[in-house]
Amino acid sequence: MDIIISLNKPEGITSHDAVSKAKKILKAKKAGHTGTLDPLATGLLLICLNRATRIASYFSSLDKEYLCTMKLGEETDTLDSEGMVINTSDISTVSEDAVNSTITSFQGTILQEPPMYSAIKHKGKPLYKLARAGVEVERKQREVTLYSIEMIDFSLPFVQFRTRCSKGTYIRTLCDDIGKKLGVGAHMTALERTGIGNFRIEDSIPIEELQSIDPVHASGRGIHTMDEALTWLPEVMIEDSRVFGVRNGSPVPLDACTGFPDKHRESDSIRIKSSKGELLAIGSYSEAAGSIKMKIVFS
Repeated sequence: MDIIISLNKPEGITSHDAVSKAKKILKAKKAGHTGTLDPLATGLLLICLNRATRIASYFSSLDKEYLCTMKLGEETDTLDSEGMVINTSDISTVSEDAVNSTITSFQGTILQEPPMYSAIKHKGKPLYKLARAGVEVERKQREVTLYSIEMIDFSLPFVQFRTRCSKGTYIRTLCDDIGKKLGVGAHMTALERTGIGNFRIEDSIPIEELQSIDPVHASGRGIHTMDEALTWLPEVMIEDSRVFGVRNGSPVPLDACTGFPDKHRESDSIRIKSSKGELLAIGSYSEAAGSIKMKIVFS
């Protein structure tokens, strides 16, 4: 069962625990996720089982969408509601217009400093372990992009907003930065990941429903074959005589493909399929060789 599960992770469990539960329920040999959600956060967690773990990197680089609630007037050491309050401010004069304009001012490419309470490693040790020991180290700012950000609800001290952003964006840090720009501080109190690329929260499956998945003919809401999950990648079908070679990593000349549009030449990755529609490999076009070279082979 080489599948990708669009799981709706509940609050209170780690992403690792969610993967372990899915692996145990479905009796998978291998399992992994494509991007961590904190225990506080809920929503989309893509879990790859068995051979699908080999394509996890294709999903981790996709844009994300979040629905976030933050509390104005309080800063915490973890930048979210699980931490200790370290500063408070009066928010009685904060207006809806001021909050809205401040939130939208973050749209575009910005610099973020990763939080100390994160899994990023410093000299081989996760930052959160250093933070728990009371140690703070300098973190290099990272460039991230907020493609869109809009306020959804204003009910002081709470404000809700939605954002679509690039890989590596820390929403906790975004809340903290918004609070600092407003001059009153803020921290994240709730977070739901509602989208990963073309995957939507509406099509995900709760963890308790994994028991109902047919391990032989896995299909249904929240369950995707590798080919279905990679639909944004261009595809080519090859002649039956080339299938054996592809399964063994051999490149495919363009004249062995049933059509090869010019736009495929610009793609970093191409799905290579048999005439029966079976996903055989992922490759990339080599102009020098005039063929498609294999990157990942599903033998």
